[in-house]
Amino acid sequence: MQRMKQALLQIWRLTYPYYVTREETEIRIWPFGTVRMQERWVALTMAVLVIGIEFAQVAINVRLSYFNRDWFNAIQNKDAAAFWSLLFWVFCFWATVYVASAIIQYVVQSFLRIRWRAWMTRHYVDRWLGRNNHYRMGLTGAQADNPDQRIADDIDQFTQTTQSLTISFLSAVSNLISFSVILWTISASFTVPGTDWHVPGFLVWGALIYSALVTWLTHLIGRPLIRLNFEQQRREADFRFSLARLREYGEQVALLSGGGAERASLRDRFGALIANFYAIVDRRKKLAAFTVSYQQANVVIPYILVAPYYFAGQIPLGVMTQTAGAFARVESTMSFFITFYVTLADYKAQVDRLTTFDAAMDRAEAMETGSRLAVAPGRGGALEIANLRLALPDGREVAAVHDLAFAPGETTLLTGPSGSGKSTLFRALAGIWPFGEGQVRTPEGARLMLLPQRPYLPMGTLRQAATYPDTADRHDDAAIREALESARLPHLASRLDEEAPWAQTLSLGEQQRIAIARALLAKPDWLFLDEATAALDEPTEAALYRMLRQRLPDTTLVSIGHRSTLEAFHQRRLTMATNDDGLFVPRDVVREPATAL
Repeated sequence: MQRMKQALLQIWRLTYPYYVTREETEIRIWPFGTVRMQERWVALTMAVLVIGIEFAQVAINVRLSYFNRDWFNAIQNKDAAAFWSLLFWVFCFWATVYVASAIIQYVVQSFLRIRWRAWMTRHYVDRWLGRNNHYRMGLTGAQADNPDQRIADDIDQFTQTTQSLTISFLSAVSNLISFSVILWTISASFTVPGTDWHVPGFLVWGALIYSALVTWLTHLIGRPLIRLNFEQQRREADFRFSLARLREYGEQVALLSGGGAERASLRDRFGALIANFYAIVDRRKKLAAFTVSYQQANVVIPYILVAPYYFAGQIPLGVMTQTAGAFARVESTMSFFITFYVTLADYKAQVDRLTTFDAAMDRAEAMETGSRLAVAPGRGGALEIANLRLALPDGREVAAVHDLAFAPGETTLLTGPSGSGKSTLFRALAGIWPFGEGQVRTPEGARLMLLPQRPYLPMGTLRQAATYPDTADRHDDAAIREALESARLPHLASRLDEEAPWAQTLSLGEQQRIAIARALLAKPDWLFLDEATAALDEPTEAALYRMLRQRLPDTTLVSIGHRSTLEAFHQRRLTMATNDDGLFVPRDVVREPATAL
């Protein structure tokens, strides 16, 4: 019971936000045209319409139950007039209404599903990318595996399954109430076959006991499917991600002749997938053996229970068929859990995946709000750092900055051994590193841009890659081509609208020059280069630094690098040196005056 309450609470937390959102939207309503209203009213209106149609269809089925009784009575009595009258004026009319309502319900339900999915997708994408949650989720293992699958697949399946299960459940409840009344009324005077024991509503109690027994047995057999389905989705996503990552790093794998290692890794991942799939097949085989046997038995059991009363002359043929039909309806609604057990197992896995994704984002947000490392605008034009201590995700401190300032217009080179915290310091200045304490004061109103050693190239056209993170329409063709040519990529200037896997097509040196072109277009006030030219030869690197000083004279440059040739392009040099407590601290390096020859 506790698990069921927890599962229902999880479903409620995932469902509730959409139906109470106050976001504005536009919807086209015939014949009123486009109407602007809150999304929640659109969702609630569609949901009420779908549910109302479902209840109406139950009422039609009840009416057709009485048609079925009268029609078979007409057959038994050889009443041709009643036979044809019932067929044309009752069955055909209500069957037509049922078909029309089913079509309307399908259309409205489809619109509701796609709007719900679109809203949830926007909500999850905004939250995942907002406040750099996607970055922090990966720092401490809080990253939910395969967020792409959870956003693309699990949300789609969740909205679809929630709709279908909700409608099916409401239909089952209304069918149970409606046909139980019919069944109770018919069997009110029945006695237990072979005895004089009178049990009011005997057939209703029979259906209840029968369905409860088979429901319990179904749960015992199928319970492991919940865990197996969750694991299958994870392993499918891991295998797909491995293939995508292999495509992304195809050149590196080829250069290292890593095909054998990759085949072994893919074989292991796929083998785990197959092993779990076989476990699912084995469990579903046992479940299918029981449920199919149960479904076959359901065809005759209602007639077996009613037959003694028919042969005893207590009921006519029409009542017998109506009773059997009502019993089947009541029993099937009571067996809702059995009918949808596999669906419920899949559904529980989807709910768990979205819930754990939410939990991972909660931890990422808590990581930010609980951080003692504050980054805020300062009053002056300098970038100031005070009492800063940088730690790794495991809590181990790596660097300390007691009092440091970068003056505007001053170019600074930061050097030091690998692992001394140089890149971590840049991440702290960018406001994305949550581990540590201290204060960073950035120039108020200044635009900061950081270029990492390996740039990110989005999927799409070269224009989109060159203007990132701006949108492509923010810059005209002439400006983009000029930036590419200044970054020594003239051969790409004519390919702006070409789509290609640029992360694999371009060399790392070309990718770094794409990043330089982005800086030329963005014109930041402060530009941080984290070994952003390390893949270039020294003459090209020198030419690009000279070009940056010419094209961006008002931009303050702060660079991380290991080459001594970079000193010529920076007025100040800092190096990360160990302190007495073993932490790395940045220290100014005093340059010796040149000696005259």
